[in-house]
Amino acid sequence: MASSLLPLSLSFLIMVSYLMIIAVPSAIVAEQIRHFEFNVHVYSTLGRLICALVMHYIYVCVPLQVQMAKVTRLCRTKSIVTVNKQFPGPELIVREGDRVVVKVTNHVAYNITLHWHGIRQLRSGWADGPAYVTQCPIQTGQSYVYDFTIIGQRGTFFWHAHISWLRATLYGPLIILPKIGVPYPFPEPYKEVPIILGEWWKADTEAVISQALQSGGGPNVSDAYTINGLPGPLYNCSDQDTFKLKVKAGKTYMLRLINAALNDELFFSVADHKITVVDVDGVYVKPFDADVIIITPGQTSNLLLRTKPSYPNAAFLMEARPYSTARRGTYDNTTVAGELVYEYQTAASHKALPLRAPTLPAFKDTSFAAKFARKLRSLATPLFPAKVPRGDAVRRFFFTVGLGTLPCPANATCQGPTNDTMFAAAINNISFVTPATALLQAHYFKRSRGVYTEDFPELPAAPFDYTEAPPNDNTAVKIGTRLAVLPFNTSVEVVIQDTNILGAESHPLHLHGINFFVVGQGSGNFDQDNHPVGFNLVDPVERNTVGVPAGGWVAIRFLADNPGTNSKLLKIKGTIC
Repeated sequence: MASSLLPLSLSFLIMVSYLMIIAVPSAIVAEQIRHFEFNVHVYSTLGRLICALVMHYIYVCVPLQVQMAKVTRLCRTKSIVTVNKQFPGPELIVREGDRVVVKVTNHVAYNITLHWHGIRQLRSGWADGPAYVTQCPIQTGQSYVYDFTIIGQRGTFFWHAHISWLRATLYGPLIILPKIGVPYPFPEPYKEVPIILGEWWKADTEAVISQALQSGGGPNVSDAYTINGLPGPLYNCSDQDTFKLKVKAGKTYMLRLINAALNDELFFSVADHKITVVDVDGVYVKPFDADVIIITPGQTSNLLLRTKPSYPNAAFLMEARPYSTARRGTYDNTTVAGELVYEYQTAASHKALPLRAPTLPAFKDTSFAAKFARKLRSLATPLFPAKVPRGDAVRRFFFTVGLGTLPCPANATCQGPTNDTMFAAAINNISFVTPATALLQAHYFKRSRGVYTEDFPELPAAPFDYTEAPPNDNTAVKIGTRLAVLPFNTSVEVVIQDTNILGAESHPLHLHGINFFVVGQGSGNFDQDNHPVGFNLVDPVERNTVGVPAGGWVAIRFLADNPGTNSKLLKIKGTIC
């Protein structure tokens, strides 16, 4: 499967390294089949989504709508891609062990793919969704069937578009409940509520990314953050667009928090209410209380919020704002707010109450980010073990990540560090080139020549002091579609080191198809002789997305137990490119 690096301030310049695993896992048995048919038809600017849900072989057809809908935020109306006229899109709820089938037929103007973020896709690599990696985009008038089984996972996930910037509005929650009769390893909450953090642009986001790719500069930043699609009262002309969570006194609510923002890590807090972290990225953790949490794009977290034992004489805000360490480029330095409303409060009485807001860390509080990361620990119990590879890892990689430059095209003016350069993200000085043929397709048909090579470097070509000034003025990177191939069941250790070539910044890293354990992280340069001694191999947190610290490093370990493809067990589905 694939891992993707998205630099925070320049996430449009996506550098991807691919780990292709050729092998076969054990047989899969599904408990239920949940069948969703996404059938998009365009009438003028409208589309239609026909959804069929099959549970225990009972067929239920529920008509939905997918269309370019006009949505007004911040006193400006624009057309966005939506599902069922909803922004965010509808919540999909399944159980561990279910088989999920989603047929998407595209009749809108954009190419589309959907990614089921955090789902392992065991023996169903075709269903993962990254455009030109596991599938070709679904073009107008074409269909594609996503068919996968939920194996050994439960918790909060989400689905989103995985091509261009369509995920700015095309996303929604994917909730996986435990198997029937299997309890949570914490007290059952009174109610569960998805809280999705996102971004909002007044401009057309496809125009924003197109302009950035042509100029080689950073994309224009968003105009607001959102909670469940709403910017909230701290923005101009947005009082009416505020998410309000109505609660009862003396109850425990589980907030299923999702960071669906394109670019920014976010602090999140609820005024005068403790929250208990019990799950991250669909994996239970040792519970701990917090006033504030930090969440990276692509990460999820389940939080238990305990309401006041009696109805308080106050109103409370929940807020999120960015954590940013970037010195180059700008970011959306605003705050989104929602309201926690106790059920007895009428609209009039609520307005009359004193309003309390949380205290959030400073936008570049790296110390808070590091301390919060250290609190995350796996349960590591017999029921929920931490199966981190121990001992000497069989295969080690050392990846430097950061920004470099590419030359500006002839007769063009670019907006990189200089007028004749463009920004480019890179791992070990290699910047990914999107192929014309999907990588999984090329591998399946044994036609990799001219599509990719299997020589991705395990180490940087020229070691240097990564977190200080670069050794010379040469910031050029190489381009290519280069892969690293792993044998099935290989134990892998990857150290990801941030660089200061064009400014240190935090980088979210997401691994498709495989969870990993965060065994260590720190500031400065990674020391191979001393830092591994301090690795946590007992109860490290298990994730699918991690933030690489600005000017620092993170070490992950995983077992490469998810094959990319096998010709005897998989058949190609959908579009060919």
